[in-house]
Amino acid sequence: MNILVLGSGGREHTFAWKIAQSPLCNELYVAPGNSGTAEVATNVNIGVTDFEAIKNLALVKQIDLVVVGPEDPLVNGIHDFFLNDDAINHIPVIGPQKEAAELEGSKEFAKEFMMRHNIPTAAYESFTKENVEQGYAFLETLNPPYVLKADGLAAGKGVVILNDLDEAKVELKSMLVGAKFGDASTKVVIEEFLDGIELSCFVLTDGKNYKILPTAKDYKRIGEGDTGLNTGGMGAVSPVPFATDEFLNKIEERIVKPTIEGFKKDNLPYVGFVFIGLIKVGDDPKVIEYNVRMGDPETEVVFPRMKNDLVEVLQAMANGTLDTVNIDIDERAATTIMVVSGGYPEAYEKGKEIKGINAIEDSIPFHAGAQLKDGKVVTSGGRVISITSYGNTYQEAIKKSYQSIEKLHFDKMYYRKDIGFDL
Repeated sequence: MNILVLGSGGREHTFAWKIAQSPLCNELYVAPGNSGTAEVATNVNIGVTDFEAIKNLALVKQIDLVVVGPEDPLVNGIHDFFLNDDAINHIPVIGPQKEAAELEGSKEFAKEFMMRHNIPTAAYESFTKENVEQGYAFLETLNPPYVLKADGLAAGKGVVILNDLDEAKVELKSMLVGAKFGDASTKVVIEEFLDGIELSCFVLTDGKNYKILPTAKDYKRIGEGDTGLNTGGMGAVSPVPFATDEFLNKIEERIVKPTIEGFKKDNLPYVGFVFIGLIKVGDDPKVIEYNVRMGDPETEVVFPRMKNDLVEVLQAMANGTLDTVNIDIDERAATTIMVVSGGYPEAYEKGKEIKGINAIEDSIPFHAGAQLKDGKVVTSGGRVISITSYGNTYQEAIKKSYQSIEKLHFDKMYYRKDIGFDL
């Protein structure tokens, strides 16, 4: 098969790394890709939402399968674009159709879906600038801290948690009236704060059958001890030590099954990955959010633990035969540490040469914001490279990742030294 992966981050490098291991993969293309995907695939300089260019590439390269990494093309309807074009509608796309992608595209849509299907989540209401005063009144009914979420896509940065009621009101006004997150915050969801420890659950579905991948836990804050601004993710651990068999059973029965059943009942066409952001409150799981793709950096610890031929699994998803596949998981733990540009998630410089990648032996470097320039690997984004390691325990794996990071260098490089601290 000739396969096309869309995206340019650590998640897509991990997809490409795993797909390239399959004997079923003939030619592998990544659009636009990065310096890491260039080692295992052919990069094509096309943006993930340039659907016409993607179509032309699919025809010229005789693509047999498209795997969508990020959320933007899904929310913008790339799957529907393929289905509605006679020249390419024979090519399966892994990723939900536009209507189902609203689970990530709109926080309100996701909340209504959970309420309809009795999926446990925080109480909420949503507001626009027309009823901002009612938003203030709703905040007054809640106990702090106050959780405000931009309804639309805000690149993982549209959630604000504040302890002070007056600050929360000012923030609500800034999001709705001041358009702090642009179009993403024309509507804002306010919800009750859930106190607990977070984890991520990943589900594969062909629309009717599902398989659950290993759990992972990621670390969103830039600072040690989970302080500072939210990022796209600073590291991840899999499996999650506190996710006992009993707890995993609750996730499957109360959340995964009703989610997949909900797709069927609501006629939401869904072939792809379901990311369920969970929080353990007491002994019970509740849903914080859905994403309609794999998480990043969780992919960098979940896929390395998957022993299956990924292409076989993707084929089964596309063909509606996922029930015939057994997911085979490596018993070892996997951890990843994200190395970022100094200043991220605020302003940072690009174009810094990254040295030492080839010196890493005991870990797998997954490139994220890194590109080839004049034969050198240079930084091109905030999150630059993710260092994944295996270990018999997550502590052992983390130690290996940190030892490997010591071999890396670029100007103003930063990483958290406490990943796994709360476990």
